[in-house]
This record gives sequence, C-alpha cells and structure tokens, in this order.
Amino acid sequence: MNIEQYRNYCINKKGVTEHFPFDDDVLVFKVMGKMFALSSLKKWEEGTPSVNLKCDPDWALELRAQYEAVQPGYHMNKNQWNTVSINQELTDKIIFELIDHSYDLIVAGLTKKLQAELANL
Repeated sequence: MNIEQYRNYCINKKGVTEHFPFDDDVLVFKVMGKMFALSSLKKWEEGTPSVNLKCDPDWALELRAQYEAVQPGYHMNKNQWNTVSINQELTDKIIFELIDHSYDLIVAGLTKKLQAELANL
C-alpha cells in the first residue's frame, strides 16, 4: 500500500475530512469531526509507514498477539488504539478492514444528531 491508496481509501468514506491539527507531518482523518486514523507523512517517506487506528479493546489484544505489525497505539490510549505497520505482514485487505473498523467505532460513538447528519450526506 502506498500513501495515495491509504489517503484515497480514508477520504472517500462518508463524512470524512483530512487535517493537520498537530503539525505539518501528522495527517489525521476525521469523520464528523472525530479522529479515526492518523499517520506520519515522514514515516511514509522514510519507508516505514504506520497508521494509528481505533480498535475494540479485546480485538486489539488479539491482533497484537497475532501480528508483530500491530502494536499499542503510539501516543494514544493503548487500550483503544493500535499502531499498524504498513507493508509488513498484514495484507492491504486486512489494513482496509482495520480502517473500516476504526471508522465504524467512531461513527457508533457519535451523537444521534451527528449520526443523522452523516446518514444524510
């Protein structure tokens, strides 16, 4: 997976916007103003890309036990976020599933009003 594939997959989800809220390096994708994916552009340029994604806490533990490429979220709540290394042992299909899962968790946590707004986009 390259940065364009990652960006296109995220940005084409319903209600998603992209931001650089921390600095000019960390690209953040939000759905209805809530973060679901973030990644360092410098890491992509250096050839060691990774993405922070929200995850169900129980599944996060399972993924970390199963894959070395899945680690507790860097600078994030370690119970609910994973740092997923790209272009290692995980297929693009699995990474896209993890992005979907993160997006879905954030959408499920939105207020009813924001969920209704999202449904109408």
